[in-house]
Amino acid sequence: MATRRQTFRLYPSKVQEKALLAARRLHCYLYNACVSHRETEYKLHRRTVAYFEQQNLLPEFKQVWVEYAQLHSQSLQATVKRVDGAYQRFFQGLSKKPHFKSIRKYSGWTYPAQSGWKVNSTGKYGTVTLNDLGITLKMRGQAKHWGVPTTLTIVHRPSRRQWFASFTVDVAIPEPKLGSQSDLRYESIVAYDLGTETALTLFDGAEFQEIANPRFTQRSEAKIRKLAKLKRRKRAPEKGVKASRRWRKIHQRESRLQAKVARQRKDWQHKVTSEIAGRYDIGVTEKLNVKGMTRKGGKRKAGLNKSILSVGFGTLNQMLTYKIEQKGGLVLVLPTKTIKPSQRCPKCGAVHKDWAELNNRYHVCSACGFEVLRDRGSVMVMYNVATHQQPGLRTSLVSLGCLSTTSKTRHSRQRRVATTGSMKQLGQRKRQKSRRQVDGETPSADAVG
Repeated sequence: MATRRQTFRLYPSKVQEKALLAARRLHCYLYNACVSHRETEYKLHRRTVAYFEQQNLLPEFKQVWVEYAQLHSQSLQATVKRVDGAYQRFFQGLSKKPHFKSIRKYSGWTYPAQSGWKVNSTGKYGTVTLNDLGITLKMRGQAKHWGVPTTLTIVHRPSRRQWFASFTVDVAIPEPKLGSQSDLRYESIVAYDLGTETALTLFDGAEFQEIANPRFTQRSEAKIRKLAKLKRRKRAPEKGVKASRRWRKIHQRESRLQAKVARQRKDWQHKVTSEIAGRYDIGVTEKLNVKGMTRKGGKRKAGLNKSILSVGFGTLNQMLTYKIEQKGGLVLVLPTKTIKPSQRCPKCGAVHKDWAELNNRYHVCSACGFEVLRDRGSVMVMYNVATHQQPGLRTSLVSLGCLSTTSKTRHSRQRRVATTGSMKQLGQRKRQKSRRQVDGETPSADAVG
């Protein structure tokens, strides 16, 4: 089983929307109350408040603030857990310190279990009932994969005045098609490299395919900059001062334009990844540190960061991975520091450190004279490694530290990786894991490497 997220558009009536807005406001107030509690305890007593302490205070909290009594207890616990998650990321240095959230920026709330709500749908349209609010909402949309819904998140988009229901659904994954080395067809393997000039460069052993960068961000940049300039001339919201009506109108236009860019990028990503996943059973790529690649670096790096974010490296990789795995395929993630696909000659295996410079887009090997474009050379090296044809490297995938991505059964945003050996071992381990999940057993650490 794997976890997928499916989102539907909600169409509440005026009375229902009033109830949704009231619930959203209460969850926002609870979030801010938890943040205030943690800050106050630390300032006065130098004491850190844990999640379970705040969770255990919820019954007393609801006795004082009686309007919270109607809200589902687990949804309130999820809001408290959201605060705890924000602080955990802050302690790990992954984000800034949590602060009070404005109701304008508070998106919604979550039902973390199957209680408190009920969905009536087969994956296309349907209704969802929120028991604590006593309302049944019509929803529109079609899920690509539908199974057993496990959690529900109600999301509000103020700029578009739209409501959404986001479900996590447990769906069945077919048994891997690759059982042995003899079952492996090299024409079903594709190596792909993500770039800025060319969004995707693919190589299947016979021919190259290059997909251009759509540059959605750059296309709308001038319009967004113009709206931002107009907004700076209006009265912005400050402490004790409301924003002017003209500022709010321009802010709404700016938000809608940014949302349109995000929708265009997501639509393009889905079309591209679905086309690739439909043709190939095995994907081969390198491990990328997208967060490190898009760190601030002044004006000299601003254009590169925009190009990377316009393609959406992280999302594109995730989509390709789960779509290939959904059909029973595999995705191999090669260690960049060991393989060095951008610096290695695909013909003789020689490593050239000067090829690491990004402005060096055409590579000529001084050892064997092989000439190739930078991105094409990278995908050739990755393809050769996966098919054990790359000179200058050991042929065992496990000795190279290669990884095979596998979907986690509960949390779709996290991934578990297993060290792998040959293609035969890859297929065997995936098959063993699938059998244990079907029999109701939990795979041990040894079974996944």
